Amino acid sequence: MRTISLGGLEVSAVGLGCMGMSHAYTGHGSDDDESIRAIHRALDLGVTFLDTAEVYGPYTNEELVGRALAGRWDGVVVASKFGLLSHRPGGPAGMTVDGHPDNVRPAVEGSLRRLGTDHIHLYYQHRMDPAVPVEETIGVLAELVAEGKIGHIGLSEAAPETIRRAHATHPVAALQSEYSLWTRDPEDGVLDTIRELGIGLVPFSPLGRGFLTGALTSAADLADDDFRRGLPRFTGENFDANLRIVDEVRAVAAEAGATPAQVALAWVLAQGDDVAPIPGTKRVSRVEENAAAADLRLTADQLGRLTAITPPAGARYADMSAVRR
Repeated sequence: MRTISLGGLEVSAVGLGCMGMSHAYTGHGSDDDESIRAIHRALDLGVTFLDTAEVYGPYTNEELVGRALAGRWDGVVVASKFGLLSHRPGGPAGMTVDGHPDNVRPAVEGSLRRLGTDHIHLYYQHRMDPAVPVEETIGVLAELVAEGKIGHIGLSEAAPETIRRAHATHPVAALQSEYSLWTRDPEDGVLDTIRELGIGLVPFSPLGRGFLTGALTSAADLADDDFRRGLPRFTGENFDANLRIVDEVRAVAAEAGATPAQVALAWVLAQGDDVAPIPGTKRVSRVEENAAAADLRLTADQLGRLTAITPPAGARYADMSAVRR
């Protein structure tokens, strides 16, 4: 697996998003043993960039990642996040943000304890708190960098001006935002900003929350407790309209001798050598499929056809108020 640099932090070009092992997609159907096997297989394949957060579970996902990494931390880069709180287990409903400086240190200490380590390589502010100047939050994170408890600072879903203010307080290594053929929002000023500042991009949901894999043919394919049932793009006429995106991805996949998921990831990777997507899965077979995308090179014509796809119908979330502050 080749590596890339996120603001000076070397990571595998394809990472592993661990959220779905404990949160949002699984409800009470999670299988920790299966998830740990998937993490171990990822490490064997050179996928050494693992992503988690305190809110996933909440808290249980960091514990799961910690158990999987017991005795296997060498060469692994772990990212976690703080500042997004859930009022119910297993899903995003009722989320609030908390970037208050008094919350930062306890959050870091909790993540370290659950992961079973004394150092987190990359620590993100999960969402921007409009009630707290970002300089105050980053100031505490900078102290934790100096103490060696975190290695690099990241932001998630931040707007250009917020990114600039944070980076002026302390260097920011990475921005984690949704980016894929399904969501092109960062192209509206965010990508230009982070590249000007030398900040890497970590696209979450690079497979369109599973839609781009072609595995979903109707909303009925989603479990009753799957949080995607509440997302506008997965409901009603929007779902049917968005299948056209998968049709084009499938067509390119057939030409390239690859799977739709690999094509979708290859398009993201082709957007720059400072981009490290973190497709999520808890299955060994999907880990293997996603890792192989790092070696897939699409032609200029194929990339152009994918880039020209019309954006999907419907908003990313029912409530977009906490996005890109």
